[in-house]
Amino acid sequence: MDRFENNLKDQMKTANNVSYPDFDRMWSSIQQDELKVAVGESVPLRTRKRKRIAIITGISVALMATPVYAALNYDWSNLLSHRAGIQTALEQGLGQTIEQSVTKDGITLTVHTAFIDENRTVMLYSLDPGSQAGKQVAFDHIGLKDKDGRTIEGRDSHQWNEKLGVFQGYFETDWVADGQMADIEFAMENIHFTGDGTQSLNYDPSNSNTQVFPIQKDGIDSVSLQSFDQSDGNVLLRTAITYTDPEMSSKGWVRVQAINDKGERIKETEPSFNGTPGAAGEFINQQKFESDHLLAKGTTFQLTYDRTLETAEGTWSLNMALSKKQMDSGTFKETLNIPVDQLPGGTKIHEMIITPTQVRLILNHEEKYTQVPYMEYQLNIGGTLLGGNIEYVQGQPNKTELRFEVAGLNAASLLNQPVSLVAKHRVDVYDGDNNPIRLTGISAERQSVTSSIADYPITWTYYMKDNNLYVESSSSDNKFGGVNQTYYLNDKERNYGKPAMMSLFGDDNNKHMDVYENFDKTELEVYISKYTTHKRDDVLRVPLKAGQ
Repeated sequence: MDRFENNLKDQMKTANNVSYPDFDRMWSSIQQDELKVAVGESVPLRTRKRKRIAIITGISVALMATPVYAALNYDWSNLLSHRAGIQTALEQGLGQTIEQSVTKDGITLTVHTAFIDENRTVMLYSLDPGSQAGKQVAFDHIGLKDKDGRTIEGRDSHQWNEKLGVFQGYFETDWVADGQMADIEFAMENIHFTGDGTQSLNYDPSNSNTQVFPIQKDGIDSVSLQSFDQSDGNVLLRTAITYTDPEMSSKGWVRVQAINDKGERIKETEPSFNGTPGAAGEFINQQKFESDHLLAKGTTFQLTYDRTLETAEGTWSLNMALSKKQMDSGTFKETLNIPVDQLPGGTKIHEMIITPTQVRLILNHEEKYTQVPYMEYQLNIGGTLLGGNIEYVQGQPNKTELRFEVAGLNAASLLNQPVSLVAKHRVDVYDGDNNPIRLTGISAERQSVTSSIADYPITWTYYMKDNNLYVESSSSDNKFGGVNQTYYLNDKERNYGKPAMMSLFGDDNNKHMDVYENFDKTELEVYISKYTTHKRDDVLRVPLKAGQ
């Protein structure tokens, strides 16, 4: 679902101005008997070596069509709003000019610029769909292959440029070349052009029982909706979606929309969760609405999703030679091995890698699967703060990485500045205790009991619904982060409840809900498996590098 969420974020942002071209680099390219140019705004040509007279003719045509390189007519700032380091490098004239195109069935893929350094590889591309329909696009596969044919996975984000009639996108991967040069192939397989599909739902928001709607259309099998009243006047709407076409689960972005009597979409009160895999092969969405809005007269509901309008089968691929050379002057790598006693699991900041686009901190842990307990990360570089994100490295349980986009800084100046890590808002995870919470007289009626753990008060609400037992927990103390999961004992064996309410780790909502399916008892003792606490004012500062 990342692709759709990124596209929504991109579409909500405003575009900035286009950077002016670097004519010195352009003429340097001509002097090397190699012209990389696209005539017009959306009809790119393949890069090729030409004889001198062909070069002169080519540049004349290009300058008559537009006074700058066509690639520079693309404004990447909106697309790169979450990749500020790439945007900064682009504005500083960095990046390896590629300008290679391939056309098949009237669809043209062009790779404009590549960035490869010691932290990542990023390709900026455009896709001209020709006569194909659809305002969104998806691929069966997009990625790189190395010279030995091994697939290099990564992340893709793109958006439609209405003015130029092309999709602009970037492909990003953590893969970097071992040496200074790398021969790679960039490819897209089977391009799907999609548009909005809708299906009316005769959903009754006043009925809290599960309501099932068979769809049997566009790869969707059925949709089940459940509502849960919340104490703050909101309603939690939980949607379970099953598919006849498994690929729809990753490409279709199915969601429920509520429409008021004026034909306007009713907005959620909190960010929604979409496409979480369920235990029975279904995919779960969670949305919160104001109860009064859903129950208002004239409110209607519909299922909205991306459906395939046309598919262009085949592979669009380009071979290119990538070089790290341009980024070398702004690259700095140092082994640190700084122990951080405030972090659990025997954590050390092992290495720092600074490149013109990104700073990466590699943390090693003595204990596997150590959770770094902070919600906000910044890198202080000579007084300039860069925001960062934490990433857990797949297949390496003793490693964590912090990544910071180099926004608005000159690459060379980074090497002479003092650098320190700043982490804020600590969230710790603790094991529950052996004190049971006794639920008695279990029925369809909502009942509540109270308990405490580590002096934090907890209110438990429980009730039967559709032959399932629901157990909700919350706390009036905002320093309590919430119960992560509950369980009951059966002959000393733990039987865990299934989370029925999704939340982000460390958010301000300490409500949690578990479901025990096909429950047939009137009493139960449940235990807390784990819980979290907040220290919002906690700040960690770790010096990493002295200035020169």
